Amino acid sequence: MNYKEIAHLIGSSKKKTPAKLFIRGDFEERDFPRFSFEYYGEGRCWILIGDFAPIDKWFKRNKRKVVSFHWEIGARNSALPLADITRFDARIEPGAIVRTGVKIGKGCVIMMGAVINIGVVIKEKTMIDMNVVIGARARVGKNCHIGAGAVIAGVLEPPSEKPVSIGDNVLVGANAVILEGVRIGKGSVVAAGAVVIKNVPVGVVVAGVPAKVIKKVSEIKDRSKTKILEELRG
Repeated sequence: MNYKEIAHLIGSSKKKTPAKLFIRGDFEERDFPRFSFEYYGEGRCWILIGDFAPIDKWFKRNKRKVVSFHWEIGARNSALPLADITRFDARIEPGAIVRTGVKIGKGCVIMMGAVINIGVVIKEKTMIDMNVVIGARARVGKNCHIGAGAVIAGVLEPPSEKPVSIGDNVLVGANAVILEGVRIGKGSVVAAGAVVIKNVPVGVVVAGVPAKVIKKVSEIKDRSKTKILEELRG
């Protein structure tokens, strides 16, 4: 999908406010079927699940019979749902947010707090560390490590013709920022805190604000600093 297609999809989608209502009261199953939401329970305890509007409409009509209640609202006027993460053969930790339209390869690791937007492609055995933000349509190659707090820009607003593209075996340090349209060459290293505003060649280390090439990866003396641990994948 290009950015115009995604923007149209979001703009034209039916906005929903996912909600759960926990209630205790004098109800029977026949009190619910004509409404467009799911309901579970028996006796005096019930859970209503669906869009906020029909649940709230039912609630207002029947409030006099409710003894106690509790609302849980998941979002407000959300344009697109989150992805069904059970379809990915990857390790996705609690608190990660993965939007619909994302592709995640086998053996990937998505850590707590990561946010992955629509249209992102992450290839096999890549780790997305804590609190990483990956914007719409970005591409991340195989066996990469995207460090904690890094930001990989999306391409919806401001619009850009090309998504960020990160090659295989790339290491991106903590809190680095990669701007729209940038390509990171295979096997390169982006230092922690760097701001990358232009393409990075294959097999180099970049650092600074804005990021500049400081050496070749082959010149790194302590190679343990760029090692990918297989035992963390899968």
